[in-house]
Amino acid sequence: MSKRPKFQSPTGIHDILPEEQRYFQKIYDVVKETADFYQFQKIETPILEETELFSRGIGLSTDVVGKQMFTLRTRGGDLLTLRPEGTAPVARAYIEHGMQNFPQPVKLWYFGPFFRYEHPQAGRYRQFWQFGLEVFGEESSAIDAQVIQIFYNILKELKLK
Repeated sequence: MSKRPKFQSPTGIHDILPEEQRYFQKIYDVVKETADFYQFQKIETPILEETELFSRGIGLSTDVVGKQMFTLRTRGGDLLTLRPEGTAPVARAYIEHGMQNFPQPVKLWYFGPFFRYEHPQAGRYRQFWQFGLEVFGEESSAIDAQVIQIFYNILKELKLK
């Protein structure tokens, strides 16, 4: 019987090994190229955010807030959460950095790790990578149709059904 290695990645969190990097990079490149074509600008938000951003932004009664967030208390007593989704942090950055004063609409995209306390099962991880598009300052619902079309184009380019 072989011994298990002393150190392993935490349950539901995995390494992206060298042989997987080309697939990971391909997804990133297709998302970047498509977002650039549609004049979206890249934004990166912190992995840790104040917990209230999600409890107020997503809603206290949702499963994400109630059961799936990784939250920690700092030595100073602050409650911080590993970001479970991208919209609330991007909206926070938009407001915090006065982007409402920029020419509108402001079109942003992100690609990064997110965290949810899932019961690990096939295809679901506690740390996962996600990309997203956010548009601020546009009232027309035509932008929603455009975002759906952009996601369709990305999935088609990646040959995903």
